[in-house]
Amino acid sequence: MPAKIIVALDVDTLDDALALVDTTRAGADAYKVGSQLYARRGLDAVSNLHEHGATVFLDLKLHDIPNTVEKAAMAIANMGAAMFTVHVSGGWEMLRAAVRGAHVGAEAAGLEDPFALGVTLLTSLDEKTLHDDLGCTRPLVEQVQHMAQMAAEAGCAGVVASPKELAPVREVVGHDVLIITPGVRPEWAQAHDQKRTMTPKEASDAGADYLVIGRPITAHDDPAEALRLIREELA
Repeated sequence: MPAKIIVALDVDTLDDALALVDTTRAGADAYKVGSQLYARRGLDAVSNLHEHGATVFLDLKLHDIPNTVEKAAMAIANMGAAMFTVHVSGGWEMLRAAVRGAHVGAEAAGLEDPFALGVTLLTSLDEKTLHDDLGCTRPLVEQVQHMAQMAAEAGCAGVVASPKELAPVREVVGHDVLIITPGVRPEWAQAHDQKRTMTPKEASDAGADYLVIGRPITAHDDPAEALRLIREELA
């Protein structure tokens, strides 16, 4: 089955985000709210999009002490997000707190628990940056595997990993854990600042459950047509 598509709403205004949802609703499975839109509208963006009928993936990559992350996850779930991200580098206790907070927040709002997704390594990182800047001694793929396994064991419903690590991640988390994959670029789109990329078809065939795609769709002259082309490639 082809991977599902999450359209990244990397825009400045809620009106722009809602317009993109209306334009692409027929081809998108969910919509990502990231730091750009969140910095301007906060959780109002989540609640408005949720009320507009969009499935919302809130990508803030929570990373703080467990108690703070638990309270943030409660608020995120309470506002209707279906998925949200938390940095695995915050440790096992923090991941558990995120899962726990999400359950409490969703239950209070009468909603289903959102998927807590553990972010492994950003797709802008490469082996040299991992070792030279972050001081990690493991090879990049082994580090991603270690982080993915920790997220799964802490109760996260899924992990976020680059296309290049899909097979190694699936090897350690099995098929009950979702893999959400950014860094996906059709052949006709530029890679921009992403370093570990694949085409949508390659990533789907490699085992991704969800593909996060932004600029190839949102910066296209016709976002709906761009999404149609990607769907065609996946099929």
